[in-house]
Amino acid sequence: MMADTPSSPMNSPVSTAQGTFPNSMIGSCEHPNSGASSSLSWPDADINDSDESNLFSISWNQDYDCFAAGTSHGFRIYNCEPFKETFRRDLKSGGFKIVEMLFRSNVLALVGAVANSHYPPNKVLIWDDHQSRCIGEFTFRSEVRGVKLRRDRIVVVLEHKIYVYHLMDLKLLHQIETVANPRGLCCLSYHSNTFVLACPGRCKGQVRVEHFGLNVTKSINAHDSQIACLTLTMDGLLLATASVKGTLIRIFNTMDGSTLQEVRRGVDRAEINSISLSQNVQWLAASSDKGTVHIFNLRVRVFGEDSVIRQNYVQGPGLLHQNSSTALDPLISPNTGANPNSSLSFMRGVLPKYFSSEWSFAQFHLPENTKFIVAFGSHNTVLIAGMDGSFYRCSFDQINGGEMLQKEYIRFLKC
Repeated sequence: MMADTPSSPMNSPVSTAQGTFPNSMIGSCEHPNSGASSSLSWPDADINDSDESNLFSISWNQDYDCFAAGTSHGFRIYNCEPFKETFRRDLKSGGFKIVEMLFRSNVLALVGAVANSHYPPNKVLIWDDHQSRCIGEFTFRSEVRGVKLRRDRIVVVLEHKIYVYHLMDLKLLHQIETVANPRGLCCLSYHSNTFVLACPGRCKGQVRVEHFGLNVTKSINAHDSQIACLTLTMDGLLLATASVKGTLIRIFNTMDGSTLQEVRRGVDRAEINSISLSQNVQWLAASSDKGTVHIFNLRVRVFGEDSVIRQNYVQGPGLLHQNSSTALDPLISPNTGANPNSSLSFMRGVLPKYFSSEWSFAQFHLPENTKFIVAFGSHNTVLIAGMDGSFYRCSFDQINGGEMLQKEYIRFLKC
């Protein structure tokens, strides 16, 4: 159990895209049984001009306009539109298996790979790239499986527990126990006036949703099998999930747990590597090891302006519960195409369920057995980054769907 308080803060500021905030997060938060703290410095810094690196991880920032790559030598940051490498940091001591950005600021969370001789995989570093030094540190008894950042919180995911810390002073705020979570599944809302966290629950196929601003916890029995992937809308009001079977994706109302829509990736078992929801909540993208990125048209619409929903959210759980049946009703959008159904869907309830499923609206084909993560770009485009060091930008026809058009292909890393 994490019971320590962080050491005394220092007072130098950390620059962000939105200005500066006091750097009270500087310090160390050591587990009582973890031993001595390591040095809070960047050892053996060595800029390596070679592109020959093993790629350990790729992850989007919260706005999906950048992504970070953890490599066997360090980490690299890439801008998506236009595509370019923003910067890289390489080490002689080894690489990082987790690199989490804080929007487009200079602050990142880093977790070392197994081969990193200086930073082990049970340690989280808060790195300020503007100052080129580590400004915070967490050490745990077990391996860190995931880290998530928002402007006011740091979330650390272990295999059976999730810790939520205040960003400014590293104070431990919440602890959540989960079923075994080796994938480090956890997602957050990123709007400043809502704080929602979704993660695996205590049972197989269950998702736990924490509405911290409302002090409301909701358990959603999302699937019969273990959860493989999940994501929230920016305001946390909608949740999309997939199981290890990888055939169905479900969209839920996070306030009452109701299922709003179900779409089908395919019939055969697959590993869904990522799910992304467009910011206007019109589209859902999913990638799997089958080598196809699927785009689905969402029938879920937030009723009225987003600001109205968020205002209701802030006012309290009673009002939102009262309005939830209208605020998150599934509606058919008049301006976009619908997902295709089987020609035998009229026999719903007689034939197996997949005959009446909603199939993908648009598709893009990639190499199989490679992990790709997806996000929505501007003007009906989809961004795809792969563990083979490839980046794609594709466009889709929002009326007719079908095969997406490749607009850009870049090999950003030689793996």
